[in-house]
Amino acid sequence: MSNRKATLTIEGQAPIELPILKGTLGQDVIDIGTLGSHNVFTYDPGFSATAACQSDITYIDGDKGILLHRGYPIEQLAEKSDYLETCYLLLEGALPNAEEKAEFVNTIKYHTMVNRSVEHFISGFRYDAHPMAMLVGVVGAMSSFYHDSLDINNEEHRKISAHRLIAKIPTIAAMCHKHFTGQPFIYPDNSLSYSENFLHMMFGTPCEPYVVQPAIAKAMDRIFLLHADHEQNASTSTVRLAGSTGANPFSCIAAGIAALWGPAHGGANEAVLDMLEEIGHEDNIDAYVAKAKDKSDPFRLMGFGHRVYKNHDPRATVMRESCDEVLAVLGLENDPLFRLAKKLEKIALEDEYFISKKLYPNVDFYSGIILKALGIPVEMFTVIFATGRTVGWISHWNEMITHPYRIGRPRQLYTGADVRDYPAVEDR
Repeated sequence: MSNRKATLTIEGQAPIELPILKGTLGQDVIDIGTLGSHNVFTYDPGFSATAACQSDITYIDGDKGILLHRGYPIEQLAEKSDYLETCYLLLEGALPNAEEKAEFVNTIKYHTMVNRSVEHFISGFRYDAHPMAMLVGVVGAMSSFYHDSLDINNEEHRKISAHRLIAKIPTIAAMCHKHFTGQPFIYPDNSLSYSENFLHMMFGTPCEPYVVQPAIAKAMDRIFLLHADHEQNASTSTVRLAGSTGANPFSCIAAGIAALWGPAHGGANEAVLDMLEEIGHEDNIDAYVAKAKDKSDPFRLMGFGHRVYKNHDPRATVMRESCDEVLAVLGLENDPLFRLAKKLEKIALEDEYFISKKLYPNVDFYSGIILKALGIPVEMFTVIFATGRTVGWISHWNEMITHPYRIGRPRQLYTGADVRDYPAVEDR
């Protein structure tokens, strides 16, 4: 908090003093909450300069390439932690001790099963239904199964709902994949880790066991961890806005999934694969790089640069390591598509144009390559993003519910017609 104030001067009115709030890190914030009483609002399309909430969960400094979860750098978490421990950190505010971690992992493990009715629900979708459409519908419907824990003012209910979401969404995501590919559902295996279990449910069949390779499981765990939370992005803000109405957590997370489905938000790694397919061959890279440098050409290199990170994406360095490991384990280093991707990466890291523009490969570039290498259809990419992001959404929802909050109600700059009298139909 700060004792400083900003003064807003509007012609014909007395100066308005506005408190300046100071956080632990980052920009100071001018509290404009009283402006409405002065008959004036601010105008900030896209909320690019507006802090809509106060949060203790995640901090991003895009200029310096910093991402912190509860103060811990993402690079350290990716190297030393795992997804479920990071989930605990985001939910509880601190890293667990050994006993707390074991208890949390056990709780999630034994919540992975879903009601048999969910199988019938998913089977009711068209054979070619998009997995994200199924995920939105099924998660929204989860509240119809869990009437025992829908009191948002009950701390224990909120905790149970959070655990259920983190545990069951991978199961539901894998079921969406199985329905989309026409294969039978595979039940969870509690002898496996979180990421191993997800791969088992994705790729296992009743005909033969699926053997999870450690490097693959590690890469999937990192994909989940690196997508766990990213501050007040569009989907997280959607979850908070829905939650401000008092809606149950399952409907709020469904709203977040729907927002993530938009190609400008969750579709970046899918766009990377589309771009690689368009380039087609290593021999075409120079021509496409020239197109990317040409301001008059609409072509853009996808997976390079980031709206928030004006330096480098701190998640990308870690994901690059996993990408190399996965391609090596699967023997795909010489696959034409992946050779193309690696050559494009090399150019972006060495070409002065990309360096000067700070267009470094981001996390979506590498995660898209990994998911493609694993044989996961592009329609599932955003579903996997949503699976990892669930903990971030529910952590922000819980943080909002446990602090004083008001129903979200953005204002507008009205530019429509002035008052008009209604004319009879024969006079129009």
